[in-house]
Amino acid sequence: MSDEMSSSASIRPDNPEPMWLQAVNLIKAEIASGALEPGMRLPPERELCQQLAISRVTLRKALSQLVEQGVLRSSHGRGWYVAGTAAPPAKDWPNSLESFTETARRMGLSATSRILRAEVLPANLDEAERLVVAPGSPLFHLERVRLLDGVPIAVDVSKVPAQLAPHLTEKDFTTGSLYEELVEAGLDLRRADTTIQATGADPHIAKNLDIDVDKPILVMDQVVVDSNERPLFTSTIRYSGERYRLRTFFARGGA
Repeated sequence: MSDEMSSSASIRPDNPEPMWLQAVNLIKAEIASGALEPGMRLPPERELCQQLAISRVTLRKALSQLVEQGVLRSSHGRGWYVAGTAAPPAKDWPNSLESFTETARRMGLSATSRILRAEVLPANLDEAERLVVAPGSPLFHLERVRLLDGVPIAVDVSKVPAQLAPHLTEKDFTTGSLYEELVEAGLDLRRADTTIQATGADPHIAKNLDIDVDKPILVMDQVVVDSNERPLFTSTIRYSGERYRLRTFFARGGA
């Protein structure tokens, strides 16, 4: 938002319109007035929340709505931009790296988590090799049941070298995004080396996804690296086969 906003341009709790819709209209008004031009980056979410006196959940609902309307565009790790011909050049990979929260936001759904484990443990040999750290190095282990609009979709186990983001143990990941916390810590989440395979649900996964044992699940195993190819964290996500669909594309080069 612009630094100078008219006194009437504010969100009022007593307004019959929902607060997220008031935020949508305010941002549209800023664009219409020329205060926000095509290609311009919006202030960080934390600053927007302070300016508009709304929660981050309310703000994200408004921003997601503006993305769906084609007014804004979201760029992972870089923020929210006004759509238009002057938008920043795309630097993402052909299949862009999105967090579960960002994917949900793009789909207009609410992403939440049920925390199964959030603790720091020493890295075993396999973990140390994947993350290029010394065996025994402290790793933040985060295991969550990921839900969309209250429906369990996946069980996600992420492991991050504790030295990269020492504050993670203090965060509430029931609604918080691990990706966003790592970006705020200054990490450059550039690419995820990914393998995908189908298997059957074991009793632990079946219980947390509310499905039968041996029911088909899709396992996505990732190592996320920065622009220098340094591993930042690993993530193993087990999706319910009935509730998740992966879309991609394959291109054939010229002969």
